[in-house]
Amino acid sequence: MMNMYENKDYASLSDKVYKHLRDGIIEGRYKTGDCLVEIKIGEELGVSRTPVREALKQLELEDLVTSLPNRGMLVKGFAPEDYRDAYTIRHLLEGQAAFWAAERINSEQLDRLAETIELLDLYTRKNDAEHLARLDNVFHEIIYEAAGSRTLKHVLASLHHNTHLARQSSLTMPERAQKSLLEHKNIYAAIEAHDAIAAKTYMEQHIAIASDQKPST
Repeated sequence: MMNMYENKDYASLSDKVYKHLRDGIIEGRYKTGDCLVEIKIGEELGVSRTPVREALKQLELEDLVTSLPNRGMLVKGFAPEDYRDAYTIRHLLEGQAAFWAAERINSEQLDRLAETIELLDLYTRKNDAEHLARLDNVFHEIIYEAAGSRTLKHVLASLHHNTHLARQSSLTMPERAQKSLLEHKNIYAAIEAHDAIAAKTYMEQHIAIASDQKPST
């Protein structure tokens, strides 16, 4: 038993269980066709069935799982068209996020962006796809934050998280990792120079190139 969740607030527990399961589906720990059984998950996480049931209901609303009579919830996961749609929406919105970030970013956010670029450079040389995918999350999340729009941040953070597995898969290819690093550096340089138009252009190019990468299945 993991005993991850000692808090007895069911709403808080349900949210934590939901995030754990959703991350597991997105990152491939729970694969398409796997059954998620309330009792088993509760035992694994050290919680009662109530927060697990609420978390599974939320996942069902998002169409990530489907109910099977007498079996539990079946993982539906992400189909190729789901990744395609996520990248299409990201392409439409991330350019605007970069545009606003170039106009609005503060010095603390810019420093964090610079540190992230340094780490991306380090792990690109190490060919460490797992760290690169995590740092890619950090890089984009700083930009969402700097853009100053809560709505845009919420939508893009969710979409970016949904494509985690596809991005990590593509970053196992050294040539893609190198190109991705250059793309991130171009975006950073434009934001640092407060060149909103260049930041938007480089970001849109980055998303367009990333969308051509195929998720592992």
